[in-house]
Amino acid sequence: MWDLDTVESVRQKLGELTDLHGLRRIFKEARKDKGQDDFLGNVVLRLQDLRCQEDQWYPLEPCTETYPDRGQCHLQFQLIHKRRATAASRSQPSYTVHLHLLQQLVSHEVTQHQAGSTSWDGSLSPQAATILFLHATQKDLSDFHQSMAQWLAYSRLYQSLEFPSSCLLHPITSIEYQWIQGRLKAEQQEELAASFRNLLAYGLSLIRRFRSVFPLSVPDSPARLQSLLRSAATPSPSSVRPGTRVPAGMRQPAGDGRGGGTGAAGILDPAVCPHRVLVQMCKMKAFRELCPDSAPLPRLVTEALRTGTVEWFHLKQQHHQPMVQGMLQAGKALLSLVQDIIGDLHQCQRTWNKIFQNALKVNLFSMAFLELQWLVAKRVQDHTAAVAGSPVSPEVGESLFQLYVSLKELCQLGPVPAERDGVLALDGFHRWFQPAVPSWLQKTYSVALARVQRAVQMDELVPLGELTKHSTSAVDLSTCFAQISHTARQLDWPDPEEAFMITVKFVEDTCRLALVYCSLIKARARELSAGQKDQGQAANMLCVVVNDMEQLRLVIGKLPTQLAWEALEQRVGAVLEQGQLQNTLYAQLQGALAGLGHEIRTGVRTLAEQLEVGIAKHIQKLVSVKESVLPEDAILPLMKFLEVKLCYMSTNLVQENFNSLLTLLWTHTLTVLVEVAASQRSCPLASSRLKIALQNLEICFYAEGCGLPPEALHTATFQALQKELELQAASSRELIQKYFCSRIQQQAEAASEELGAVTVKVSYRASEQKLRVELLSASSLLPLDSNGSSDPFVQLTLEPRHEFPELAPRETQKHKKDLHPLFDETFEFLVPAEPCQKDGACLLLTVLDHDTLGADDLEGEAFLPLRSVPGLTGTEEPGEVPQTRLPLTYPALNGDPILQLLESRKGDREAQVFVRLRRQRAKQASQHAPKPGR
Repeated sequence: MWDLDTVESVRQKLGELTDLHGLRRIFKEARKDKGQDDFLGNVVLRLQDLRCQEDQWYPLEPCTETYPDRGQCHLQFQLIHKRRATAASRSQPSYTVHLHLLQQLVSHEVTQHQAGSTSWDGSLSPQAATILFLHATQKDLSDFHQSMAQWLAYSRLYQSLEFPSSCLLHPITSIEYQWIQGRLKAEQQEELAASFRNLLAYGLSLIRRFRSVFPLSVPDSPARLQSLLRSAATPSPSSVRPGTRVPAGMRQPAGDGRGGGTGAAGILDPAVCPHRVLVQMCKMKAFRELCPDSAPLPRLVTEALRTGTVEWFHLKQQHHQPMVQGMLQAGKALLSLVQDIIGDLHQCQRTWNKIFQNALKVNLFSMAFLELQWLVAKRVQDHTAAVAGSPVSPEVGESLFQLYVSLKELCQLGPVPAERDGVLALDGFHRWFQPAVPSWLQKTYSVALARVQRAVQMDELVPLGELTKHSTSAVDLSTCFAQISHTARQLDWPDPEEAFMITVKFVEDTCRLALVYCSLIKARARELSAGQKDQGQAANMLCVVVNDMEQLRLVIGKLPTQLAWEALEQRVGAVLEQGQLQNTLYAQLQGALAGLGHEIRTGVRTLAEQLEVGIAKHIQKLVSVKESVLPEDAILPLMKFLEVKLCYMSTNLVQENFNSLLTLLWTHTLTVLVEVAASQRSCPLASSRLKIALQNLEICFYAEGCGLPPEALHTATFQALQKELELQAASSRELIQKYFCSRIQQQAEAASEELGAVTVKVSYRASEQKLRVELLSASSLLPLDSNGSSDPFVQLTLEPRHEFPELAPRETQKHKKDLHPLFDETFEFLVPAEPCQKDGACLLLTVLDHDTLGADDLEGEAFLPLRSVPGLTGTEEPGEVPQTRLPLTYPALNGDPILQLLESRKGDREAQVFVRLRRQRAKQASQHAPKPGR
């Protein structure tokens, strides 16, 4: 490319001069030869790189530092071949020759790719595109005829060669865009109509056989079917012959200028521009005008799918036809057929239905389900009717059960009853299997029993681990029961009343298996321990046995949840009597749990008996230890024995069984302690040891909250024993003190003045250490003399005597024949405050009837606690002292336990004197006890 240099006069040049730079330019041009042009740049192209038609901008070269950018040159190329004469062109119309030429080129492309084990993406090579373009140019073929030829060629070859159906999209679009029926001859219209009908028939045949034509085992099958129904691509540039007009919106930028096109990715990419093949063809004006009698495409596709589904079913049925005829073989073949149908419906639901629904609004899944369930129902009904006529073997029964479960799965794929248009052929199919239900239940039990027997026989009665204290057979049994529950859920019989009876059978069999397992595991323990000389090993096995039973009890307890009793109760509520489910199922369960509980308790009792002997021996030794040994040291052997044994049992027993063992041992220990304590009533030292032992045993069995809870420890026996040992371990003086504490408590609770009452005013002067007692009166005394009256007087003593040894008893004046005497006497006791403040310290007021010839009779006793006396606790002197009215009481007529205990201490003189006095008072009380109604 050159810049033309023309000759100009000096005057013209000077006229253009504007500055010094322009002047230098004039001098430079003056040195050039006259008429020399300037070089702007060049473009070098190789002919082999050019296509038949090019239209591009090319950069000018060379680029130098002076001229780094020389600009661009816009060039258009069109290569035309002038040679026209061929044999075909002279004998056939140009349109036909072009059609045959296109078919040959496409066939060649497909064959080449098949030879290379690759798939053709619909793109013609640059050479083929050039040939087609040149032929169309030479023959002056219109764009419409070129598109029609392309459609006819591709639609015919598509039915015999493998290439993308998207290649049909461009000619469809082009024909629709340029359609004018009048430009075609009659034979061309017939040819185009035939191509429409043939492609439609071929497409419907592919749709009818889509399961085999587009198998999901081939990864791109869904995309290929979608391309047939609802393709999503525009034709690549090389598939459009040069010179063909493409409607706006379908044009793409050229590839790399070498005719590579978009490739397969462009053909199947759904994001480019969605179009339909069959759908778009059936919507064309050309199709509607040339094929006016064609039915709507959705109806044709639906019918094709229905026909194809039936054909596929018969092919599958033939494929599963058994070689040997028999009930078992026929059942297995039918089961395989149903499972294939379920698999096909899953594929339709997950994959195929979306494609047909989006492209044609055709619900493939619903149509396929309705057709297949009808076909399956007929075959299953015939098979079950044939089986019902002969005895059902275990193998045939198992085959029927698997068929029943598969049919349930098949029905669950269908619509719910509320959404159905009518009744399905498979509705109520469970009734066909009703005769086989007993054999299913029997086989379930037989298989479970055999598995339990095998599991026990292989069990070595060793814990599975440190945290898992049961053995292998318990795990196998849990799995076995889980399988029974799974079978029950699989069966899930629809009829409520029959479902209840089936559940009753399942529960009955499960409970029976539990009790059988208990017998088997005990026999296994006896078998393994028969040759064992080590008693510890036998104890280990017994621990494992009771742990296995406890694990079984936990599993059995989950039956209501595993068998969904709650849901069953709601279903059968209308057909069963109220409470029937509770009386049947729960009664069975409670019976089994009771049996297991008895077995567990028996095992735990055996373990406890091994420990009870040792506990009894240590308790007996406890009381025979020398007196010089401290009680805390005397109980050490017992506590060490329990620590070792209970630690061993805690390690080998689950918590529930360990707690049961602790309960038995605690009950036994209390029984032994009660017996030993009864034999040691007169020995405070032994009782003191037993008391400390009881305290430590309570701590041991509680185990900081890990053993028995307080409510289980503090039984009535424990509380009585604790109280008894508290008394037995006390000294005689402590017992006397406790006796007066109980009499003070009895006095406080006395509300009736049946024996009469005394009125006193008592105070204490701390400054003088004097206890002042003003005995005012007595009233409503009992007439103890034969003349119907009494001669009362009051004896005042400070008790207990060992606290006030120097204070002698005081007495009031005797009043003759007076049941309401007014004494009005004052007594003072010189006594320090300290003993008055102790527990049991009291003022004992004994009202007596004076007899001249015999012993005085007892009117009654009153006890005033000294710690409540005004002035005893304070430093200030008491002011006005209130009167205190004390009802009279009698000693206990049936004997007091403290007195009985004191009486048993024959060698204690102080105890014997005290008991003698109290017995005398009790005897006097018994002689004058008031009659009821006084």
